[in-house]
Amino acid sequence: MRARLPYGRSRIEIDLPNSTKVTWIRKRAMPVLKDPNSAVEEALAPLKVISQQSTAACILVCDITRPVPNGLFLPVLIRNLQQAGIKRENITILIATGLHRPNLGDELAELLGDGSLLNQVNVANHDATNEHDHIDLGKTGSGTPVLIDRRFLDADLKIATGLVEPHFMAGYSGGRKVVAPGVAHERTIRTFHSARFMEHPLSKQCQLDNNPLHEEQLEIVRLIRKRFNHEIFALNTVIDDKRRLSFVNFGEIEQSHMDAVRFAHEYMTVGVPHRFNTVLSSSAGFPLDQTYYQTVKSMVTPLDILKDNATLVVASECAEGLGSESFRNSQRNLLREGPDAFMRRITRKPLADIDEWETEMQLKAQRRVGVKLFSGGLDDEDRKLTGVDMIQSIPDAISESIERTGDPNVAVIEEGPYIVPILNG
Repeated sequence: MRARLPYGRSRIEIDLPNSTKVTWIRKRAMPVLKDPNSAVEEALAPLKVISQQSTAACILVCDITRPVPNGLFLPVLIRNLQQAGIKRENITILIATGLHRPNLGDELAELLGDGSLLNQVNVANHDATNEHDHIDLGKTGSGTPVLIDRRFLDADLKIATGLVEPHFMAGYSGGRKVVAPGVAHERTIRTFHSARFMEHPLSKQCQLDNNPLHEEQLEIVRLIRKRFNHEIFALNTVIDDKRRLSFVNFGEIEQSHMDAVRFAHEYMTVGVPHRFNTVLSSSAGFPLDQTYYQTVKSMVTPLDILKDNATLVVASECAEGLGSESFRNSQRNLLREGPDAFMRRITRKPLADIDEWETEMQLKAQRRVGVKLFSGGLDDEDRKLTGVDMIQSIPDAISESIERTGDPNVAVIEEGPYIVPILNG
C-alpha cells in the first residue's frame, strides 16, 4: 500500500508495510467555485460603495507561510479602490509578517501573485520590532499591550485579507488574526504567545468558543474600531486540497470571518472513531513545510486521536532549515534545560521570548507521544536542535511502532495541519 504526502513543492511516495491497516484521514471533497474570478468580483462588488468616502486604504496580506490566492483578488481589489477615487499613492499593501522575516524580491512578487502590483501601489513588510511604526492603543481588559502598525491605523479604509484554515492556537487563521498578531508590535505578540495563553486548554485548533487568544484578538479589533470610528473589513478565502478556491466573501471583519469559519469547519474537521498507536502525517507541503518552526503545527493538530505513548511520524521538507535564530536559541534552551525546567521557566514570564512558543507547542506533543521526523532539508546541527527523533525511513519507523505496540492500525493524515481529526464521542 502506498501513501503520497505533500512534501515541498511536490509529493513524497511512501510504501507502507504490508501488515498495515490504514485509516485515511482526508478532507471531505470541497466544492470548487467554477468561476473564481467572477466569484471574487461579486464578493468585492460592495467595495466601490464602501470606499467612496475614503482617501487612503491599507490592505493586509498574509506572509509567504500561507498559500493565500492573492493573485486572484488583489488586482480586483486594487482596481475597485482606484475606480472609487483613491489615488494609487494612497493605497498600501502591508505584509502581515507578525514576527516572521520579511518577504523580499522574487518571493514578494510570488506572494502577491501579481508582480506588477509592486509598481502600482505601495508595498511594505510589517516590522514588529520598529517602535516608530506602531501606535500605542493602551491595554486590553486582561492587560495585553496593544500596539498596531500605524500604516494600518492611519488609513480610513482598513482591509484584512487571508486564508481561513485550522490554527493550532487561535482556532482558525484569518480575520482578526491578520491584524493581531499580523501587524502588531512585538510586545503584543509576545504577550499573546506567553504561557498564560498557550497553556490554556482551549487555545487549540478549530476552537473559537472561550478560546482566550481568539477573544483577545477580537477585543483588539473592537478597540481599533472604537478608537478610529472606522469599520475594519475582511476578504476571506478557503481553498481545497489542490489549492483551488472553494469560498470567498467580503464584509465586516468579525461576521465575514465567522461565515468563512463555518464553511471551513465542515470540511477541515474529520471525525475519527478511535485513537491510534501510530499516525503518519505531513506538514502540508510548500509553503508551510519550508521550516521546522512551521512543521511543529503538524505535531499538535492530530493529538486528539493519538494514544498516550503513541508514535507520530511527520514528513516535512524544511528546505529553509530550522527557522529564525530566536527559535534556534529556544531549541537550544530546551535541550540544555530539559522539558520540565524549560516549562517551569517560561510559565513565570509575562512576555514570551520571540519564537519560544513554538518550542512550547512542540512539548505539548512530546508530553504525550514520541515524535519522529523525516526531513531532507535540515543539516546535522539543525537535526540535533529539533529535539525529536530524526529518521531516515518512514516505512521502518511505522514498522517499529507496529511491532512495539502489536497494533497494525495506522492513521494517515494527508494534509497535516490543514485537516483536524477529532475523536468521536
